[in-house]
Amino acid sequence: MNRIVNVVLSGGVGSRLWPLSRKSRPKQYLPIFDGETLFQKTVCRNRPFADEILVVGNKDNYELSRKDMDGSNLAAYTELVEASPRNTAAAIAFSAFHSHEEDVLFVTPSDHLITPGDAYEAALKRAIELATQGNIVTFGLKPSHPETGYGYIEATGEDVKAFHEKPRQERANYFFENGGYLWNSGMFCFRAGVFLEELRRYETEIFDQAYGAYMLKKEIFLPQEESLQIPSLSVDYAVMERSKKIKVVSADFDWSDMGSFEAIYDYFKEKGHYLDGSGNMVIGTDTHIEFTGLSNTLLIFTNDAVLALKKENSQEVKEVFQRLENERPELVM
Repeated sequence: MNRIVNVVLSGGVGSRLWPLSRKSRPKQYLPIFDGETLFQKTVCRNRPFADEILVVGNKDNYELSRKDMDGSNLAAYTELVEASPRNTAAAIAFSAFHSHEEDVLFVTPSDHLITPGDAYEAALKRAIELATQGNIVTFGLKPSHPETGYGYIEATGEDVKAFHEKPRQERANYFFENGGYLWNSGMFCFRAGVFLEELRRYETEIFDQAYGAYMLKKEIFLPQEESLQIPSLSVDYAVMERSKKIKVVSADFDWSDMGSFEAIYDYFKEKGHYLDGSGNMVIGTDTHIEFTGLSNTLLIFTNDAVLALKKENSQEVKEVFQRLENERPELVM
């Protein structure tokens, strides 16, 4: 019987949710989702299906993961702590080295909002079935609108034809209207040994350097110097877009990567957060705010920064974050 290991990747920064999300407290640790964090929701959602929870984080946030796990009274789990994050290919390689070859790894980001239920359970069971047969499985979500903030999977049934980067609006419209394209969820399922075989085939240096770093870890902590030698590459580029063993499970459960204030706006609106007559929203203060000549605008307040943006410009916040990293680094910490 294959063990099921939920690998929870918790190393993201959430730069598109600045100023709520900071390097010291990324979006997955913000307790703004019915009083819980996305990290907590991820672990609670997947625990019924997993024999083990393995959290792969980094030295800057692993204590936040521990706090969330303790705060939710979640059962025992294991963890690996990266000294220097080298993107998702290396993070998943570490989890595979840490597991038995026949273990089925269900890899999930920790910052997605998903509605559990029958559709989620059915998709996961099918993915596990395909994984035990030696496939590398990705989850594709049926688009509800022509989104430019997600990558797409072009597929026929469970066969993947191509992966597509985040498109411009015209291309996103085509993907949505065509019907043969799915949102790339960033969730994966495969046997640990199968993934490592494919990583070694297509990115030998990542495999070798990650294995060398893993073998030198001290308890749960991976070494700094050796980790810096690992090429930084996403699992999509390293394996998913190159392997011949890829399958996709098409799913229709409610999903969002909560990667922009547009997603936050929609979530808060659904939860009954106040909007004025023009669709304007204030987050983070009880101060009375009036909007004139503006519609679908967000004002986000924190104790040291305020962000004003149009809902449809949410993807541009990452550029603000990157500029502040250079000009005012204290505002992103």
